[in-house]
Amino acid sequence: MKQKVTSIFLLAALVLSLLVGCSTDEGNSSNYPDDSPSSVSSGIVESPQSTDRVEQSSADADDSGVEAEDPSGSNGQSNMTGQEIDQPVSSTLPTEIAAATSFSLSDVKPYSGSAYVAINGNIPYFTSSELTTTSFELYSALDSLSRCGTAYACIGQDLMPTEERGSIGSVKPSGWHTVRYNGVVDGNYLYNRCHLIGFQLSGENANERNLITGTRYLNIDGMLPFENMVADYVQETNNHVLYRVTPVFEGDNLLAAGVLMEGYSVEDDGDGICFCIFAYNVQPGVTINYATGDSALDGVASTSGSDPSVVQEPSSDTQAGTSTAEAHYVLNNNTKKFHLPSCASADDIKDSNREDYYGSREDLIERAYVPCKRCNP
Repeated sequence: MKQKVTSIFLLAALVLSLLVGCSTDEGNSSNYPDDSPSSVSSGIVESPQSTDRVEQSSADADDSGVEAEDPSGSNGQSNMTGQEIDQPVSSTLPTEIAAATSFSLSDVKPYSGSAYVAINGNIPYFTSSELTTTSFELYSALDSLSRCGTAYACIGQDLMPTEERGSIGSVKPSGWHTVRYNGVVDGNYLYNRCHLIGFQLSGENANERNLITGTRYLNIDGMLPFENMVADYVQETNNHVLYRVTPVFEGDNLLAAGVLMEGYSVEDDGDGICFCIFAYNVQPGVTINYATGDSALDGVASTSGSDPSVVQEPSSDTQAGTSTAEAHYVLNNNTKKFHLPSCASADDIKDSNREDYYGSREDLIERAYVPCKRCNP
């Protein structure tokens, strides 16, 4: 009997020691987001942090160089899984823009064929104190070179547009040129006025603090997939996504080298949306001078007025007339193509996808529509 009691005692002691050995502090620490102070490497990202514009919804009371995954899975849902945050969600509206922690352009490998790459292991630089379910948007003031800084928002359904998109042709961001490369660039025009926070997320139109000069490739292949992913998620769940886009300029360059895009879904701790990517402001087949925005076909010294692929920027008087000139186009909202009304392809568009549009060709291209190759509107 005494031997049996002793055995039971030894067994209990062994179990107790195992339980103590499994208890660590790791389970109580949140490894994302980091609560360290936010800072951007000086001289790399020129992002003025003064924000005299704050908007709040009326409904409120990678490892670097590693290619990011396709932002949407086969079912259209995000396949980027986040990490849970142990901190409570704040209801306080931020009054200033928090910059991405410790990001440097030197962390990004040169462009090698992918429109974007994951940064910081695809984990955004937000801190737990930034999380909120109050919709807001903040835009940095333009710097001395008229360049945009960071745009920062918490995207909710109450922030999304309820009206048709307006014209943005009056805004000429730093480095802007009207240049056309027929047959080289999808839609022919090299540059788009790229929203930092997309219109479908914020309803912002001609906000000069939210528009940068970006290549067609940056706009459509680099940024749009993530904007669509966030918009679809918010519409389907009515949750909020903390969202930040930082244009990255080298020195005094007027054209950004690319943009740092971060997104994190708040209510589900990043399970729905979690990404941190750098999208390159490049255009395959075209060489760009980032200091000025000048460009040339690969292998050609520079653009010139005699080059038929280059469209000279019209004067301010002419620009005022042409940017508001209306024409009739037929849109296919499924394929994102636009046609002349007389185009045979326009007759084949299903009624559910068809839209008659009266406006400028440039505005359609800015909205990511592509001209029909059959009628070449």
